[in-house]
Amino acid sequence: MSEFWLISAPGDQENLQALERMNTVTSKSNLSYNTKFSIPDFKVGTLDSLVGLSDELGKLDTFAESLIKKMAQSVVEVMEDAKGKVPENLLANGVDLPSFVTHFEWDMAKYPAKQPLVSVVDTLAKQLAQIETDLKSRTAAYNTLKTNLENLEKKSMGNLFTRTLSDIVSKEDFVLGSEYLITLLVIVPKPSYAQWQKTYESLSDMVVPRSTKLIAEDNEGGLFTVTLFRKVIEDFKTKARENKFTVREFYYDEKEIKREREEMSRLLSDKKQQYQTSCVALKKGSSTFPDHKVKGPLLRWLKVNFSEAFIAWIHIKALRVFVESVLRYGLPVNFQAVLLQPHKKSSTKRLREVLNSVFRHLDQVAAASILDASVEIPGLQLNNQDYFPYVYFHIDLSLLD
Repeated sequence: MSEFWLISAPGDQENLQALERMNTVTSKSNLSYNTKFSIPDFKVGTLDSLVGLSDELGKLDTFAESLIKKMAQSVVEVMEDAKGKVPENLLANGVDLPSFVTHFEWDMAKYPAKQPLVSVVDTLAKQLAQIETDLKSRTAAYNTLKTNLENLEKKSMGNLFTRTLSDIVSKEDFVLGSEYLITLLVIVPKPSYAQWQKTYESLSDMVVPRSTKLIAEDNEGGLFTVTLFRKVIEDFKTKARENKFTVREFYYDEKEIKREREEMSRLLSDKKQQYQTSCVALKKGSSTFPDHKVKGPLLRWLKVNFSEAFIAWIHIKALRVFVESVLRYGLPVNFQAVLLQPHKKSSTKRLREVLNSVFRHLDQVAAASILDASVEIPGLQLNNQDYFPYVYFHIDLSLLD
């Protein structure tokens, strides 16, 4: 499962033994895989400041999770038909997300533990805010590019009445530069091809004989050229309409056609470059992971910054455990954090029961209500699903699948 429970209990002898009992029971019953979760000793400051940080970290946690979800979705959108390769682009420090979480180590270089907690939190908040700002601008530019390309593609996908003709016609199909003659394009229903060939020369005076040519077809009809004198254009259009032939309003402009074709090529090239394969080296500390295949500018940025945002998110989780543990268990700082990965969704209820039983001594009143839902405690609102006698935080990576 891509789900983790991050808990903590006091570090005294009684609770260390409780942790051992938890490990034994969960291992024998195959409920979860448990590992210690190392959190450095931070400068605590005042309890009042910790209460404020607790609220701030809760909001930052929610913001970080929302941001990485948006980034994961952006990766899916950019990769389009290669969605099967999305997981290999959602990594943290070059490894898959569950591996990063289970082997988490605090990044002392980026977030020095010797700094006041408020400074560490501020660094994380500014980092995530900058990533969000960059994400908005980059995805907006990509979406504009994608929309412009889709609009051009739509023009080439309609029927002969609405689609662009720049990729169909050529200079040779028209009489150009004549003061008197002009070439029109006429849409003729397929059942009326023979009628058109018999009548087009007589629809009006001054139609050039044998000047028609079929240059394109769709399911409904064909696009024919016809050359005539400019002075009879309106008369010809009227007669054509009476015979259910439609004159398509189009005048050959070589510069405009060239511009439209170049615009399509440019947009296709720009979009392709956002997903063009290249190789970069991603560093993890002093180690280097070469030959990681990443894509064009946007996908490369998403991959690098998704990793940064995810790493920041797990650091925020660690900070929340530290702050809540100090607030709940008091000073001096002495607690043990443990990361649990439930083996199956069906085992989470049983795992919760084991934890509540093992640690019920941490809060006898609350634990009693958890174990006996019939107990009512005035002034204390508890829910079996969201109150625990130990510090608990949830990490759900399935939301990124």
